[in-house]
Amino acid sequence: MSNNSQNRVRVGVVGVGIGALHIEGYKMSPNAEVVAVADINVERAKNCAERFGIPRVYADYQEMLAKCDLDAVSVCTPNSFHAPVAVAAFQAGCHVLCEKPISVSAAEGQKMVDAGKASGKIFMMGFNNRFRGDTQVLKAMIDRGELGEIYYAKTGWLRRRGIPGFGGWFTTKSLSGGGPMIDLGVHVLDLALYLMGNPKPVAALGSSYAKFGPNQPGKQDFAPAAAGGTYDVEDLAAGLVKFANGATVFVEASWASNVESERSYTSLMGTKGGADLGPLRIYTEKDGVLVDMTPHCPNVNGHNAEVLHFVDCIVNGTQPIATGEHGLDVIKILDAIYQSADSGEMVQIS
Repeated sequence: MSNNSQNRVRVGVVGVGIGALHIEGYKMSPNAEVVAVADINVERAKNCAERFGIPRVYADYQEMLAKCDLDAVSVCTPNSFHAPVAVAAFQAGCHVLCEKPISVSAAEGQKMVDAGKASGKIFMMGFNNRFRGDTQVLKAMIDRGELGEIYYAKTGWLRRRGIPGFGGWFTTKSLSGGGPMIDLGVHVLDLALYLMGNPKPVAALGSSYAKFGPNQPGKQDFAPAAAGGTYDVEDLAAGLVKFANGATVFVEASWASNVESERSYTSLMGTKGGADLGPLRIYTEKDGVLVDMTPHCPNVNGHNAEVLHFVDCIVNGTQPIATGEHGLDVIKILDAIYQSADSGEMVQIS
């Protein structure tokens, strides 16, 4: 860590959209200070810096890395830029917190993991749902063995209408890597894997559909549409994933689908008990009687908690609970689901 006067972790944030949430988290830590932001939209970056009292603003993240003597970087750009920014940050000697997904492909994600290992710095993924209060309560129960072996999970995030800006980077595959499966599915898939102990994926079967976005631009959006923009991603995808330990996960995600209302869910089935998240419910057996439980969970802001955890890991030299390798496993699964959707065949995951 840099030997600055207050001995606080000096942070730079690249991308001030979701990056503003990271800055709020850093502001809560007595051990960190955000000293610079970078964004190709300089006006937006200046407004963000003014709002949070950040002294330095850059249009080019490379210039920020060269001039600011940073200890850590939050990567909060569109997905296609995660790899180049993270690799450059590692090469500049910085710890990295990267927003989900790790990248637009497993090949790019592997470059990031390799760069992190070569640098000896911490590589943490921004999987904020791991840090929610209900997640942590359930994870503790699972780690104590109260659900037994978790062999099957269903998880999903379905929106009735909610394409994030028709024609913007979210709906442009070269920038995003895909549609709702890589945008929303990545969250719930990681949540299921975390609760199951991060099993190793071996194969996936997937389907994807684009029934709304390409046909009715603007009508399904909850963000402004970009005139003349691209829509070459799905608006619903589903996958069945098999793991080396024999477990199976079903995952589904949509930006637009004819469902009752938006919902995000994760259901786990174990040999001693099962659980639903959102809200947390436990289904088990006691003294020969079936029992349902609703634990009282602390209300934790996952975005703030993840950033505070990242800072603590840097200060204490400890491993984060959401590693770059975990992010790589998730993007390997997403790659396989998309490849399977295109080919119609089950895809093996190496």
